[in-house]
Amino acid sequence: MRSTSVAAGTIDVMNNSIAVIDDSIAGDVAELAPDRLLGGKPVTRVANYFSDSTQQFHAGRWSATRGKWRVVYTENELCVMTAGRVAIESASGERNIFAAGDAFVVPAGFAGTWEVLEDCSKIYAIFEASAR
Repeated sequence: MRSTSVAAGTIDVMNNSIAVIDDSIAGDVAELAPDRLLGGKPVTRVANYFSDSTQQFHAGRWSATRGKWRVVYTENELCVMTAGRVAIESASGERNIFAAGDAFVVPAGFAGTWEVLEDCSKIYAIFEASAR
């Protein structure tokens, strides 16, 4: 989600080394913009473990405490939930609930809300196409 900086906590692996996404980076707290917050006082953390040389592809860990906020995706994101439970609802009202072990893709252009029902964490892989 472009709401947080994927560069936060980045390990420089812009070489040909494997990036292991473990718990070796504590991550940085990322503030939610007040105009996006709909409920609670969520604290989010992001630990980016990999960014490619084009800065279009990123992978790492993200976590959040309970709360609800608006999202608008400019990137495609693969999410693999590793803990907790979230509800993601589109602007048209389609609601999905995901828990630890679930994997899903949020496409670029998605608009709606993220609601953390139980403190959660996920592994993410983000691709953002370059502007043409």
